Amino acid sequence: MKFVFLLGLLAIIGALAMAGRAMLQGGRSGKPGEPGEPGKLKGKRMARALALRVALSIALFAFILISYQMGWIQPTGVPLAR
Repeated sequence: MKFVFLLGLLAIIGALAMAGRAMLQGGRSGKPGEPGEPGKLKGKRMARALALRVALSIALFAFILISYQMGWIQPTGVPLAR
């Protein structure tokens, strides 16, 4: 189960890195001579990567809740207050 959680977190970090890479690339996003606005393609790539990150985060959260309800994971028993 820890492997699934770790894989989900790595996928979320990877999507965030893709969005950062799209944001930090040079001023022109498309190839020279392509029609359209220069930053339009870059903005779409960044928005798509951020949307993927949000979807992965929601899916991981839902998976954790379902895993708890199914009994696959248990609380650690660490006291909340001392």
